[in-house]
Amino acid sequence: MLSLRSELLESVADIARRAGHEILEVYGSQFDVDTKADASPLTQADLRAHQLIVRELSALQPRLPVLSEESADIDAAERQSWSDYWLVDPLDGTKEFVSRNGEFTVNIALISGHRPVLGVVHIPVSDTTYLGLPGLGAWRESNQRARLRIGVRAIAATPLRVLGSRSHGNPLLAQRLQAMGPHELWAVGSSIKLCLVADGNADLYPRLGPTSEWDIAAGQAVLEAAGGQVVSAGGGVPLRYNTQAGYLNPDFLAYGDAHCFRRWHAAAADSGHA
Repeated sequence: MLSLRSELLESVADIARRAGHEILEVYGSQFDVDTKADASPLTQADLRAHQLIVRELSALQPRLPVLSEESADIDAAERQSWSDYWLVDPLDGTKEFVSRNGEFTVNIALISGHRPVLGVVHIPVSDTTYLGLPGLGAWRESNQRARLRIGVRAIAATPLRVLGSRSHGNPLLAQRLQAMGPHELWAVGSSIKLCLVADGNADLYPRLGPTSEWDIAAGQAVLEAAGGQVVSAGGGVPLRYNTQAGYLNPDFLAYGDAHCFRRWHAAAADSGHA
């Protein structure tokens, strides 16, 4: 099975890069921004990447359903009958795309048994691709140069290097981090945060606030393949997919060194929010 997934990984990485090219064509132009029903932005880049990814994944594995952010109106009973499927965010970080700061990604994950078993995160602006197969390894490839194996930082840095959302501030997060002690907080957009933990450039990404399953599945696969974890902030349970009627994730912690999880909960107890 791992051999089959290794072959799939190369094809999926190529699809993600091609979707990135579609996105960059729009990025370099004057584009319109529409608003979806949930008030989030939508551009032609989202739609062009979505169309390419769905078409190519369907050709690659015709029997596997594709669940994309831009075609998520699927009956819960139908999709919960799927054992394996593709989970896609064609353009994660549309707000970052609109603000033109470059911090947006293409996310493609293969879900099997409610867990991400393959993940590709592509950053179009830097032409950087993160690839992960839990149980086999994780890699980073930039500008089509030699692929490098990556891994989490096994012992967290001092001060702790923490990642937060560029577009979603949270006072509770600030309070909890203060209780954890010395730390550096970096604001970064999209699923890049998960990849920075995976390649050892950061230690902890706590997310207190809504995210959807397609936002993090590919990054979770990369991080777990690199030796890290993505778990619920409360119980420490690895996140699972397609188990509920909706798509929202619980609050979660993504980390390399498991001591980060213990420090987080010690800080929660100290601040009275355990």
